[in-house]
Amino acid sequence: MELDSTTPSRGGRGRIVMLVDNGVKNDSRVQKTARSAADAGWDVVLFGISPDRLKHKWKIGEAEVRLIPKPSPLAPRRHDMRRPILRKPLAYRTPQQARYRVQAVKAWRSDLRFRQAATRAKGPGESVSGAKGRLIVPRISAKLYSKWVGLRARETFELQERRRGLDGAIDRAATGMWGKLRGERAWRQLLPYLWDYELAFAKHIDKLKPDLIHAHDFRMLGVGARAAVRGRAAGRPVKLIWDAHEYVPGLHSAHGRWLPGHVAWEKEHAVFADTAITVSPSLAELLKRDHKLAELPHVVLNAPVCSPDPDEVAAADPVPNLRELCGIDEATPLLAYCGGINPVRGVETMIEAMPSLPGVHVALVSVPPGKAYSATAKIEKLIEEMGVGDRVHVLPFVPHWQVPEYLSTADAAVSPLHHLPNHELALSNKFFEYSQAKLPVVVSDIRTMAEMVEKTGQGEVFKAQDVEDYVRAVKAVLADPGRYRKAYEKPGLLEQWTWEAQAEVLDSIYSELLPDKPRRTDRKASA
Repeated sequence: MELDSTTPSRGGRGRIVMLVDNGVKNDSRVQKTARSAADAGWDVVLFGISPDRLKHKWKIGEAEVRLIPKPSPLAPRRHDMRRPILRKPLAYRTPQQARYRVQAVKAWRSDLRFRQAATRAKGPGESVSGAKGRLIVPRISAKLYSKWVGLRARETFELQERRRGLDGAIDRAATGMWGKLRGERAWRQLLPYLWDYELAFAKHIDKLKPDLIHAHDFRMLGVGARAAVRGRAAGRPVKLIWDAHEYVPGLHSAHGRWLPGHVAWEKEHAVFADTAITVSPSLAELLKRDHKLAELPHVVLNAPVCSPDPDEVAAADPVPNLRELCGIDEATPLLAYCGGINPVRGVETMIEAMPSLPGVHVALVSVPPGKAYSATAKIEKLIEEMGVGDRVHVLPFVPHWQVPEYLSTADAAVSPLHHLPNHELALSNKFFEYSQAKLPVVVSDIRTMAEMVEKTGQGEVFKAQDVEDYVRAVKAVLADPGRYRKAYEKPGLLEQWTWEAQAEVLDSIYSELLPDKPRRTDRKASA
């Protein structure tokens, strides 16, 4: 049944619309949030972005997921649609036009070659294509025109490459000018494509007339804020939760306008949130400072599900045995890493250290569902150079609720992240999954995670990207793993690091924002 504003709330507690700017399936935090809210009796509809031009629907527990197509007609940069008279007067208006001209002149010259060949094939005299002499002028003209088009195309592509990063002197001046003139509204000039999110989702949100909007991360903050404002203007006291997964000023900037544009977008819309939640205490402090929030954002940790849905468990494959997949016995030292492989994740440090850790094997749980690759080309080359291919095992992901059991047969787990602003603030999924597996951890000295490990005593901290210090930390953990595992015996530690505990925090936030709605009912228990 297609829900709209006239459909009664299934849970009886009110309707929550959740928003996320991805396809949902690879976002465990969003999936867990939607499921737990629906289990608590809320009527949940989660909107994400369709990977194609079609709408998609399915359920996560009792929560309904809808993926909406998001066309991006505002994605092209304005300067790519204008004639660059001052910068490159000979360049074409757009790279597309340049490519068209280059291809068209190639086609012209190809046709002339065909006509000349046809003349020779017919023998002396007139042919279907005319006499040879008639082709001299067109051939000369085509050759000259080809050189002219080539020149203009090179100018076009050179300018495009030069402006790709939007970091030239003129671009920086323009970005700074819009920031000064328009402040928080500058994203309209810097990143007009953000309108595409609003225009794609607005009508779908409004149709449901939600009681509460839960906006995941910065792009959907603006979409949610605008929907909440429209609802409030219509007389409905719509509440807005901003769920900040990352610190926007600490993100990698795709080009010179990406960061200032998104920072402006977030600042303009943050004021409309009734409350904010985030993933770690240190990020909560930064958000309060940067946005002058009246209250410190609530912390909802990226903790793993420890009591998964029985139907989901029954439908899933059994949890694989990590050591069997690696082809090793119980006595072989095994380090586990779970997550993607890219330069800032620090996997290179683990591989470069292996010659100094003889006999130690590494399980890289890094292959997404449906993918067949083993590792990145850079990592594969490094493994070959180090001569450790027989001790590095690249393995598939499992459902998020299986991860702790999947990893539990390892001797220790590693989080070797590099120093980046958002890494410094992170208490990642993998950290809590390692903890629920009761594994000693070896973590780089990124601030928040290192502080937690030093506080609990559950592992060793090493200097990020320092192979020698990493080897020291690994040897310490493998020499006495029981010492570090004892940290997990602290009463209440692992209990609070579960999604079930975080779901209680979320439900209390929902209930505080909607005090006129019925209190929590455990739908499964009452079924």
